[in-house]
Amino acid sequence: MSSPDVGRPPSAVADTSRRTMVLDAALTTFARFGYRKASMEEVARAAHISRPGLYFLFSSKEELFRAAVTQALERDIAAVERVLADTGRPLPKRLVEAFDQWAGRYIGPLTRDVAEVVEANPGLLGEIVETAPRRFEELITDAIAVETGRAAAPDVARTMISTSIGLKHQASSREFYLERLKVAIDLLTRW
Repeated sequence: MSSPDVGRPPSAVADTSRRTMVLDAALTTFARFGYRKASMEEVARAAHISRPGLYFLFSSKEELFRAAVTQALERDIAAVERVLADTGRPLPKRLVEAFDQWAGRYIGPLTRDVAEVVEANPGLLGEIVETAPRRFEELITDAIAVETGRAAAPDVARTMISTSIGLKHQASSREFYLERLKVAIDLLTRW
């Protein structure tokens, strides 16, 4: 498998890497300060670029926020797709890892703030806040359907997702979330 950067000019690869780094720094800054209090100056400082350089990449805080959350959600979905595609591993293990990629990474002090910023500002984000969760549900449903058949898969997938959401709000740590999620998935995959 070749890298997606093969054949691209070095300047394009550097621009993509720089943009990715800036968006990661922005998401962390929004989590730390909240959307309203985070400033473009703080993001620029966290990303180690000048404020004018940041404005060259993103014309407004709203555009930057939308791009940062979109990048994170797209990265999460891609990770879930990779995990679930590894059919050489048992389904329960793949499901636990998929949920960890989707939700488990957002448990803990700073990461919880990222999720809260996203949930508190849905109007800023556009359709990605609906399409990404829908895609996640489709991926989980499809993986379950391979083992159970299509009839039961949607209900089992939705129950797992509801369980994950509940656990996410109860969990004080990623480890706690994963321990409880493993139990739930083991119960729900006893077919």
